[in-house]
Amino acid sequence: MSTRGHVVAVTCLALEARIALGPGVAVICNHASQLVASLEAAAKRGAEGIISFGIAGGLAPDLVAGDWVVGSGVRTKDGHFPTDRGWAQALLEALPGAVHAEIIGADAPIAEPVEKRRLHLQTGAVAVDTESHVAARIAAAHRIPFAACRAVIDPAHSVLPPAAVFGLRHDGTADVLAVLRSVARQPSQLPALARTALDARTAGAALRRGRRLLGKGLGFPYFQRGCARRQHGSRDELTRAGVIPGTEVSLYRDVADPTTARGSTRWSCAVHCK
Repeated sequence: MSTRGHVVAVTCLALEARIALGPGVAVICNHASQLVASLEAAAKRGAEGIISFGIAGGLAPDLVAGDWVVGSGVRTKDGHFPTDRGWAQALLEALPGAVHAEIIGADAPIAEPVEKRRLHLQTGAVAVDTESHVAARIAAAHRIPFAACRAVIDPAHSVLPPAAVFGLRHDGTADVLAVLRSVARQPSQLPALARTALDARTAGAALRRGRRLLGKGLGFPYFQRGCARRQHGSRDELTRAGVIPGTEVSLYRDVADPTTARGSTRWSCAVHCK
């Protein structure tokens, strides 16, 4: 997979991957165990940006299936990763009604309403997924612009039944036999499974509609006439790097960068080729 000059969309489900793929976008569809290696390889091949794209569990009680969340940052058990502000703004402008708030990453789906409520109260995050924390960490390590854009599938008050959690293959496709075995073992989950199926249909429709609105590069704002390059460093370092003739440079201050030593200021510039 070539990622040079592309945004890399990080997904877990085959449906998410099919929707995300398009002009300017390469897709990684993996579970957490394989996601790190795939993202590291994509970063080394020259990915322009990384976006966590797909569905998420709702944590805030006012979110319903199909609502969009544009991450202002991603919380993990180890810390916090801010998203790229310019990219987040572009996503918000493209997706009417999207909520701009924190997303939390988890290593496994959060199925029970009690646990969803606890996470929301403890962290303030409004949604949870199993890829954003991995993608955010790799993007920060390689100093690549990062965004998170997720549509809610299961609201905070809904139980995610076992058949929905374990009925997936590693390639993100549905494992029908696993679903049937789970239902046979626990028939009482059928009502919750039916509700989840309806919510999934709503979330899928929202993903398709949002993907059309986001267009090339999933709203990545640093594309200009086919190429973009992102540079980071101190102000002096960026100034010494010079401006290549035929480019436009926008310089701005990153005030909430966890990769920067305390007390220092990190500057970024987006260099747009003409």
